[in-house]
Amino acid sequence: MTPALLRRWRPPTLALPSWPWRITWTYLGLILFLPLGAMLLRAAEVGPVGFWEMATTPEAIATYKVSFGLALVASVINGVFGLVVAWALVRCRFPGQRLLDALIDLPFALPTAVAGLALTAVYSTNGWLGQPLNEAFGLKVAFAAPGVTVAMVFISLPFVVRTVEPVLRSLEKEQEEASWCLGATPLQTTLRVVLPQLLPAILGGVAQGYSRAVGEYGSVVMISSNVPFRDLITPTLIIQKLEEYDFDAATVIGAVMLIFSLLSLLVINLLQVWGQRYQGDAA
Repeated sequence: MTPALLRRWRPPTLALPSWPWRITWTYLGLILFLPLGAMLLRAAEVGPVGFWEMATTPEAIATYKVSFGLALVASVINGVFGLVVAWALVRCRFPGQRLLDALIDLPFALPTAVAGLALTAVYSTNGWLGQPLNEAFGLKVAFAAPGVTVAMVFISLPFVVRTVEPVLRSLEKEQEEASWCLGATPLQTTLRVVLPQLLPAILGGVAQGYSRAVGEYGSVVMISSNVPFRDLITPTLIIQKLEEYDFDAATVIGAVMLIFSLLSLLVINLLQVWGQRYQGDAA
């Protein structure tokens, strides 16, 4: 390098991240990443063998089946009826529509313990719905697996409705009119024109509701009998382990739930990306 070029050369300056970037990562690190990382490190202290033994005890596996299985059932139910509710709010006009639209978000604001008490009062063997169901069909809802499913449906319904509703509003009515002009019936138009465009939003809402239902505690613990190998859910098992001062087992089971939540978040993001690509291709 010649002396002239050497005089003109300046060392590259290191650009520091912007202040919003620093504040964001500092805040998330203290509030989110640090506690979760501490729990994973605490769970790793028991070793791979100890982690596997505590995470796969018969009692823990039974709770996984109850939590994940019933959450899947509740998500499928909400996928169907959440679509119907969203369709009614967008495509129909009826008295009390705005009130119904506001009540859809009630599970977001209502304390879960209050929701559990309300569901128990309605679906218990002497409740408004529980008593006739028990007398007519011998079906026991509260303090059994069906009650857990009802609670999961209650707290996860808004996810499907609020995910599908804006997509349904954005659909162009001309596509349906063109389908009718070509001789398609309303059912064929719904199944072949409307539903494929709503499918990404439905799957995204179902995935979010599924993740929410798996981690639910307050309402479920009120309406279930909390009996192991019957209707005991994983969050309740964690609380029981803490009450028994078995912190290692509680941490390990919590780590299993955390890993599942991360996988669910990955699935949700993939569904959202797929939905955006699908809508872009359709446009």
